Amino acid sequence: MAKVRGAIVVEIERCKGCEICIVNCPAHVIALEHKVNSKGYHFAFMENPDACTGCTNCAVVCPDAVITVYRKKFD
Repeated sequence: MAKVRGAIVVEIERCKGCEICIVNCPAHVIALEHKVNSKGYHFAFMENPDACTGCTNCAVVCPDAVITVYRKKFD
């Protein structure tokens, strides 16, 4: 059975750092960056990218739809 790895892309300038994606990530992949975007918000990023399964929970719960999830199968 092929293993699935995921990756997320966050639109940094639109992310408000609400942390809903962090709470809903079962693999504990996402965290808030210490840096801020141009609006002064700490934004989400992949702190632990190797653990991402591409489950899309983060993208589904994001109130501003700033997260895109990608999946890739490996043999």
